[in-house]
Amino acid sequence: MTQCVEQLHLGILHGKRVTGGFDGGDISSDGGLMLVAAADARLGLTRQLAACLHDRRDPNKVTHQLHELLAQRVYQIAAGYEDCNDADDLRHDPVLKTAVGRLPQSDPDLGSQPTLSRFENAVTRRELWGLAQVLVEQFLARHADRRPKYLVLDFDATDDETHGQQQFAEFHGFYDEHCYLPLIVTAQVDGGPQELLVALLRRGRSHASRGALAVLKRLVARLRQQWPGLPLLVRGDSGFAIPALYDWCEAQDVPVWYLIGLAQNARLRALAGPHLQRARAEYEWTGEKVRRLHAARYAAKPWPHRRRVLIKAEVAAKGDNPRFVVTNLRGRAAGLYDLYAARGEMENRIKELKCDLQMDRTSCHRFAANQFRVLLHAAAFVLCGALREALAGTELAQAQVGTLQRQLLKLGVRVKETARRVWLQFASSCPVKDLWPVVLARLKPVAA
Repeated sequence: MTQCVEQLHLGILHGKRVTGGFDGGDISSDGGLMLVAAADARLGLTRQLAACLHDRRDPNKVTHQLHELLAQRVYQIAAGYEDCNDADDLRHDPVLKTAVGRLPQSDPDLGSQPTLSRFENAVTRRELWGLAQVLVEQFLARHADRRPKYLVLDFDATDDETHGQQQFAEFHGFYDEHCYLPLIVTAQVDGGPQELLVALLRRGRSHASRGALAVLKRLVARLRQQWPGLPLLVRGDSGFAIPALYDWCEAQDVPVWYLIGLAQNARLRALAGPHLQRARAEYEWTGEKVRRLHAARYAAKPWPHRRRVLIKAEVAAKGDNPRFVVTNLRGRAAGLYDLYAARGEMENRIKELKCDLQMDRTSCHRFAANQFRVLLHAAAFVLCGALREALAGTELAQAQVGTLQRQLLKLGVRVKETARRVWLQFASSCPVKDLWPVVLARLKPVAA
């Protein structure tokens, strides 16, 4: 029976009819996924994650290995396909099949939406613990060749709006929505890029600091096991201003330094009053924004002793803008506050996770399945970070994930499989064709 392909009439060009149709054969719009697969091969990320999972299926009925399902899901997310439903079409995609490790034409298709959904919902809490550990071990492996001079740990919470009947989805008054409240922790080595360490899903009514101290203890123990005596700095906004965190940091034999924002109160505003008054006078004289930094000793009622607080007295056209940061660091107030303010770069990484990789696609009913999804998105972020590192010195060296997707991953390619080769035929006019040899050379797997 002849199968008819609908023709698309796209107008007239110089007297010739322009006609289209979806009958081009094995063509993919995501040729750049081969670079994601190259980054994965270098890091061994999806194989390490898959090794944490126990396959409970009947071996005689298995057509998709756990590593294939996990790699398929992570690669789809990296390319901007966050929904399991996308797999119903993408399971046939010749580039995705090749990236996962299947021949594009002669091998069976990848997992469908029901297969991937069952895969996500089969995970256990013990397996989730192992998966979370892989992110930390991956970070340590990437820096195993040298000892850092210092390391900054940034903690932040973000909202993950929920719809429907997800377990532990609760109303959060600050965000004015039903949501989860994931905890994100990134690490910065010697002033380098932010690297993801923790992506912990928490119930909706959680305080921003819930579980933060427990996570910090485990991270510090593992980091200092790798690098004894390593100087560590913890940064966080006022949601992490809890005395237990300060007390623990100060009690360590090798101190853990911290810069934590403080919410305003009457006593802090009184401390800032004289500095704001002088800043106002200067602003009225110059008409330009005035920013002055000072330090004072301050103790809230639950604190066992006074601590150093940085005071930012800022006055601009919109009025007074005082800010407060508690720290156990010495040094000039201006330099320390700038060091605290640099944590804003971590918020850009959270935007990438949520806006470019859709980490907030936590629509499963089971909480454990949603935590698994968050970790899959975290894995996609790590692979995109490896791509960004391989692009050092190029025009995409500082590109955000969304830019990498548009310019590097979304490449049309015709795929042909012959007896001896799999051919990927990219467009001759591809604007990033000169980057491919550079990236592939830098992502070449390290010899064992």
